[in-house]
Amino acid sequence: MVYHTIKNDSPVVFWILLVHLLLLPLCIVGLAFDDRILMGVNVWIKPLKFVLSSAIYVATVAFLMTYYPYSKKKRRWINGIVAWTMIIDLLIIVLQAGRGVQSHYNVEAAFDGILFMIMGVFIGINVIIMALFIFDSIRLKLNTSKAIQWAIVLGWLVVFFGSWVGGQMISQFSHNVGVADGGVGLPGLNWSTIGGDLRVAHFFGLHGIQIIPLFAVILKNKWNLANKQQIALVTIFGLIYAGLIAYTFYQAKQGLPFIAL
Repeated sequence: MVYHTIKNDSPVVFWILLVHLLLLPLCIVGLAFDDRILMGVNVWIKPLKFVLSSAIYVATVAFLMTYYPYSKKKRRWINGIVAWTMIIDLLIIVLQAGRGVQSHYNVEAAFDGILFMIMGVFIGINVIIMALFIFDSIRLKLNTSKAIQWAIVLGWLVVFFGSWVGGQMISQFSHNVGVADGGVGLPGLNWSTIGGDLRVAHFFGLHGIQIIPLFAVILKNKWNLANKQQIALVTIFGLIYAGLIAYTFYQAKQGLPFIAL
């Protein structure tokens, strides 16, 4: 369903998602045959994670856009901006991994600094679009139930906060607190197990736009509840989820690991 919706509504996004799928095996092959280490992990771990998260985000935006009462031209413009900025950011991350250098917080050479600046500009554009989605999700009547629309509003608010946490990392030019970046971390995720790590709150924040609306959809399909009851439960779930993110942010700022090993 999602596949056909995106393909029919925004062909450009569909093809950019295919590029994500092509980059996925590249990162996996790199992980298998390239033993270079950067910041304590294989150089291909980071691009692999970003390929997956970027694809999920682009697909989510394209799918949710079909609920908004925008013209087809406006939907394609917004989808195109989101998809192109995300794929260019991703290609920079893959390029820097291939070069064996950091993509984020890297201003040691002029070329690296320019790439990091481009990434920052494109992420800034996406944050502006998030703000538009928050405004329009409140202002407009979406083509869905009131409970799901409210879940979308909460999801975008959480994502906006998650993006703000990303800004905190950029402002301090690192993601760890109390310890240097690149230390001991959880397998795969590499979240620090010895110090604070802002990536935890950032991760849960950015995926709020999938998790909270998904909860609302499950609630609608599995339980025969009135609209007001659904909205109340979505609100409670959203507040608990937001509280978890706020706690992980506070925990990280105190220099404490999400999971200590």
